[in-house]
Amino acid sequence: MKNNINRHEQCHMKDQCLKYEICPMVLAENLFSGKWKISILWYLSYSPLRFSNIQNQLPNVTRKMLTQQLRSLEDDNLIYRKVYPVVPPKVEYGLTEVGKKIIPILEMMHSYGAEYLNNNYAIKNQSQ
Repeated sequence: MKNNINRHEQCHMKDQCLKYEICPMVLAENLFSGKWKISILWYLSYSPLRFSNIQNQLPNVTRKMLTQQLRSLEDDNLIYRKVYPVVPPKVEYGLTEVGKKIIPILEMMHSYGAEYLNNNYAIKNQSQ
C-alpha cells in the first residue's frame, strides 16, 4: 500500500486519483502490460476467436505464453472463455463488456502507429 501512495505522490493527476487505493494509470498499466495482451485484445475486438485463430495471428507466441496471457485477461474480466460441449472440445474467446471499452483506445493506438509510420517515413525521405 505504501508503494501505491508513493506512486500517487508522483502522479501529475494525484488530486484526482488519491481517492482510489491504486492510481488508475498504474492499474491500467497492470491490466494491459504483457507482450501479447494488446494484440490479443486488438484481434478480439473484431469478433470472438478460437485459440488456434489467435495463435495464427501471433505466430511468434508460444502456446504456453498465449495461454498465460489469455488467462490473465480472463481473470481481469477483459475477455471471456466459452467452452462448447462438443467433441473435440471447442473453446472461443471474446471481449466482455468491460473489455469492449478498450476498443476506442486500441483504435487510437492504431491511428497513432499509422501516423508515426507516415511521419517517420517522410522524415527518412527528407534526410536522404
